[in-house]
Amino acid sequence: MQAHLAAPLASSTNAAAESFQANRAAMLEQIAQIDELLEEVVAGGGPEAVARMRSRGKMPIRERIATVLDPDSPFLEISPLAAFGTDYTIGGGMVVGIGVIAGVECVIMGNDPSVNAGALTPYAQKKWARAIQIARENRMPYVSFVESAGGDLRMDRRAAQSRNSLSHFAETGRQFYELIELSKLGIPTISVVFGSSTAGGAYQPGLSDYVILVAEQSKIFLAGPPLVRMATGEISDDETLGGSRLHAERSGLGEYLALDEVDALRICREVVSHLNWRKAGPPAATTTPDEPLQDAEELLGLVSRDLRQPLDVREVIARVVDGSRFEEFKSRFGPTLVCGWAQIHGRPVGILGNNGVLYPDSAQKGAHFIQLCNQVDVPLVFLQNITGFMVGREYEADGVVKKGSQLINAVASSTVPHLTVVLGSSYGAGTYGMSGRAFGNRFTFLWPTAKIAVMGPRQIAGVMSLVRRGRAERRGEPFDEAADAAMTAQVEQAQESGSLALVATSAISDDGIIDPRDTRTVLGLCLSAVANNKISGSREYGVFRL
Repeated sequence: MQAHLAAPLASSTNAAAESFQANRAAMLEQIAQIDELLEEVVAGGGPEAVARMRSRGKMPIRERIATVLDPDSPFLEISPLAAFGTDYTIGGGMVVGIGVIAGVECVIMGNDPSVNAGALTPYAQKKWARAIQIARENRMPYVSFVESAGGDLRMDRRAAQSRNSLSHFAETGRQFYELIELSKLGIPTISVVFGSSTAGGAYQPGLSDYVILVAEQSKIFLAGPPLVRMATGEISDDETLGGSRLHAERSGLGEYLALDEVDALRICREVVSHLNWRKAGPPAATTTPDEPLQDAEELLGLVSRDLRQPLDVREVIARVVDGSRFEEFKSRFGPTLVCGWAQIHGRPVGILGNNGVLYPDSAQKGAHFIQLCNQVDVPLVFLQNITGFMVGREYEADGVVKKGSQLINAVASSTVPHLTVVLGSSYGAGTYGMSGRAFGNRFTFLWPTAKIAVMGPRQIAGVMSLVRRGRAERRGEPFDEAADAAMTAQVEQAQESGSLALVATSAISDDGIIDPRDTRTVLGLCLSAVANNKISGSREYGVFRL
């Protein structure tokens, strides 16, 4: 594989312009807010909980992860701001991410025992499912750091108090099924048990390929001493009922018995080192790719908080791809969707980026480009800043539904990895046409400026106002303009707040909010991760209406 030979993109960005400086200041303000929240995440359950762990010879979860990783290697954390703005501790009581252990890229899932003893909140459950999904789709060894009190009982209490709850115990247990699936697929699963692994949580090590126990710390049992006493009358303590030595010497549940946590992490590295793990995907063209010619610092000033302001997505591409080189496809046709080929950290990609609303011709162009990338097994990067597909009589007659459906069909039928970054707007069906989370993309990240909704807040509020006005006319009732204006403003504000990046990332509908300057690095890490699996494009598509 050789470096891409396309010419570098020029830039027309004026970093001294007043608008650029205003955008930059607003972006830095948003990044500062994210950084403050990340510091809160790192604090876990707070200083007292962390001090209590240390007094027992235990490390905080992020310290465990840092110790097991190769020196000076990165850790790409997934959904660190889960549960923001909820009653639960930010982060959800779990850490998930991708890191390099003994030269092997692994998915790491770790309970944070400083947060309610590592109890599994709804957010932890969703992050756990996401960790397993990443391991499966990208064929990466799965390492779990287990120390959990089991399911968060507050979930059951809240469900019982709500007759409209959609959660029921009968639907639980999917993660255990998925752990078995990983092993069936030949993807190694490793559990390091640092503390309690009780009830259903006992099956985390029980269903793993390798189990590492820590002397006088690990506890694995279906029922703890109090429940055993209530159920059978038998009196026992943690160690004799399900301690580390019992499982290492008698039950055979544990393969390795470590002296302490550091020793357990050393053994974990040894286990990964013997896996003989090899990537199934293609290697990078070079291990020393050239940096973009355009300055990544300028990514801070490209997007306005007012997303109605235009953004030339080529300015983003020029600051992300190797050497700023970009071979544009059909540059004169369907100009509101920019498509083309480049490399990121030496890995070939096809890029689709929005330069405005999707018209019928731009949708058709995108579908064509996606098919070409699948033909040559090249991953796709989607840079979203999209308000949707163009509407109106002229565009309906030109087949916006038909041609838009061709684009969505191509996205859904594509089998090469999709990586999506939401730069600004992500509204309506435009989200689907640009490979939103629901369309099987491998990773989704947001810039702080991202807004995601069924449509723009102003449009939603305006539509609802027109509906109210029409209803009054049909009924022959007077229309209260003042009340409607107040309600319209209230709805617009509510929709604006609900569309913000922090709201989406709290619900784990993406993999995290990133600093725009880190976009190239994050995409590079993701491209390396997806290359653990074979990259093969689709030759089959759903029926296109031609």
